[in-house]
Amino acid sequence: MKNDVDHFAGSMLKQPLTRRSILQQGTLGFGSVALATMLADDGLLSAAESPQTLPVGPHLPARAKNIIFLYMSGGPGQTDTWDPKPLLQKLDEQPVPESISVNVPKIPRSGVNSKLMASPFQFKKYGESGIEVSELFSETARCVDDICVIRSMNHRIPVHGPGECIALTGSPIGDRPSMGAWMTYGLGSESRNLPGFVVMLSNSKGPAPQRPGWGPGFLPSRYQGTLVDGKAGVPYTRMPKNYTRGKRRQQLEFIKWMNEKNLDKIGRDSELEARIASYELGYRMQSSAPEVFDLSVESKEIRELYGLDNKACAEFGRQCLTARRLIEKGVRCIQLRNGGWDAHGSLKSNHLARAKATDRPIAALLKDLKQRGLLEETLVVWGGEFGRTPTTEGSPAREKRGRDHSPAGYTMWMAGGGVKGGQVIGATDDLGYVPVERPVSPSDLHATMLHALGLDQYKLTYKHNNRDEIPTNFGGEVIKEVFA
Repeated sequence: MKNDVDHFAGSMLKQPLTRRSILQQGTLGFGSVALATMLADDGLLSAAESPQTLPVGPHLPARAKNIIFLYMSGGPGQTDTWDPKPLLQKLDEQPVPESISVNVPKIPRSGVNSKLMASPFQFKKYGESGIEVSELFSETARCVDDICVIRSMNHRIPVHGPGECIALTGSPIGDRPSMGAWMTYGLGSESRNLPGFVVMLSNSKGPAPQRPGWGPGFLPSRYQGTLVDGKAGVPYTRMPKNYTRGKRRQQLEFIKWMNEKNLDKIGRDSELEARIASYELGYRMQSSAPEVFDLSVESKEIRELYGLDNKACAEFGRQCLTARRLIEKGVRCIQLRNGGWDAHGSLKSNHLARAKATDRPIAALLKDLKQRGLLEETLVVWGGEFGRTPTTEGSPAREKRGRDHSPAGYTMWMAGGGVKGGQVIGATDDLGYVPVERPVSPSDLHATMLHALGLDQYKLTYKHNNRDEIPTNFGGEVIKEVFA
């Protein structure tokens, strides 16, 4: 199927590379239609020349307009957070029963020959739904009636880097577009002065961030996520002293002229076209971005809600609050990556620290979005690249015990964006090793996320190497029971 982008690109290649044609190609970047509209507003494109048909979707009624992915890097233990296992408490330090071990996939690091480890955390029921949640997430648990917990996530890659790529792109190789790139390609962005896809990192200890997780893959470079500092905001967006917008405009015109000369020599180049577009967006952001990232304008109550004065959670709190502000400005996709969940040893202290850093801000984000009427149109997703084994690893000392990687069974959750909260989908065995009810793959989750935004995974295509590629690679099953 020949999509709109290919059609538009093909028509451009038939035209001489004039200044206007180069500018047209460059305007497909960073929010696509939004940027084209900006240039038209400035008289740089006529309304007829703006590629208003660029977004491929939506293909079906959308439940959500935006998405926030709360990505917990390193692998939170499902049996320590959202999947309680009473039998695991009873069998602490005993071998894995054969009745369960025979069903564990023969993948590295399964830990089936290690002793079982009881969770050091207590679970209790919350909300009208009575879903059991660990004490680690006692704040977020109060929002459980708005949360759909998926306890049967699974895949077969027990390594962080490839696992993170699976979680965020659907492929362990890291050669495919991130979900955020697909979503901005499919829908564009409602934000006129900000990137359509924003990424913020916090606590980067542990497994290194995988750039494919916010990269464009084989999509044009303009769809990649924009990495920003959650405290300082987008780098270099403040207008230098003694600089006027007129001077900046002249500077950008000169930079464009040089880039166009280069394109005249080398021909069409996705990265250079994205660079041209980014300069235009950067010009716009110099007036809007500083305001978005200035949290001092928020009320004392909101700052306290997100824990901005609490050292343990201030960093992630700022990012969650910034995410809400970005949503209000129409940014399509936001990914907040919180690292450090890789607890091979001292799981108790590790997960306590990570939960203190994230629990309060996540609960605040859900409450704040809800009270502003934004949760209904914002899909919030939480989870990591995999979970952790029910067995122990590391020192035999109780306080030093940890867990290995467990992709065969783990938990993620979704909220907002048409999601039916207060329900649990799927189940793992009595120890939390593998799904025994409603297995869900990363591709299924991705298909569901796209579906919430009104995108059909089979209609959202991009021609690459003469093949119409889809976001979920080989396809995924929409988890229809997620939605109300």
